[in-house]
Amino acid sequence: MKVLITGGAGYIGSHACKLLASRGIEPVVYDNLSRGNRWAVKWGPLEEGDIADIARVQDVLKRHRPAAVMHFAAFAYVGESVENPLLYYRNNVGGSAALLQALIGVEPLPFVFSSTCATYGVPDTVPIPETHPQRPINPYGFTKLVMERMLADVEPLGVRSVSLRYFNAAGADPDGEIGESHDPETHLIPLVLAAARDGGAVKVFGDDYDTPDGTCIRDYIHINDIADAHIRALDYLLGGGKSCALNLANAHGYSVKDVIATAERVSGKPIRIERAARRAGDPPVLIGKADAAARLLGWKPARSDLALQIGDAWNWMTRGSK
Repeated sequence: MKVLITGGAGYIGSHACKLLASRGIEPVVYDNLSRGNRWAVKWGPLEEGDIADIARVQDVLKRHRPAAVMHFAAFAYVGESVENPLLYYRNNVGGSAALLQALIGVEPLPFVFSSTCATYGVPDTVPIPETHPQRPINPYGFTKLVMERMLADVEPLGVRSVSLRYFNAAGADPDGEIGESHDPETHLIPLVLAAARDGGAVKVFGDDYDTPDGTCIRDYIHINDIADAHIRALDYLLGGGKSCALNLANAHGYSVKDVIATAERVSGKPIRIERAARRAGDPPVLIGKADAAARLLGWKPARSDLALQIGDAWNWMTRGSK
């Protein structure tokens, strides 16, 4: 069996590819490599192309005949989306619409979508359930919400889907084969670990939030747990499951200062802090509730400990990173 993986050369997509291959499923990566890494495509063929290129997508679908699609291809920097919102609407919304058009034109297939907790905005309650109102406060979150709406609208055309709203992806492949490698890097854990490795400083954007230590609190999910949820969502859809949207979360949050302190313990190195102004579009607290994923998919995080997540990321950064 084959599965088409858009954005499969990226951080989350590549980990999903490795897990699929370990279960005897061939991942066919479709990626334009604008932000993905060619070296991360190790477990199946790479088809270079843009999701907005309908003819190219349909050619790949006809030649490989996948049983389903996993859609990871999107721009995902909150700050960049605030500074350049039309880039995000063009790629995340326009590109995803073209992808769905291409898919429906060949054969509607089960569809697992990489969504985000950023669709919720500033939460009314914590932990956040799937029933919480979706009020994104940045263009990135809004583009993902539009994609969720598109999937609901095309369901009558035969596309059943699972949208996975995950919180902060963290860690790296425990075997050290692949890991996080962005340019520029904006995620907290790799930035903190790079500061530990190189003797630099890490910027803390805002220390005056209404949280116990004044810094933002986030719910960190190990990348392998996220990949596992995608495979479980695939099995659910192939088994006839109904369309739904599910949180992926540990239901526990850590502040920026918690992450820095844990990284110091894991690396054994001091980390300097530079205080900076708050970033636009950053909610103070994001913690999720994942009861629905446990009930429908049988999913439960296996690597929820923050020190374990940071340890895997540190191993990748110091031993395996490209």
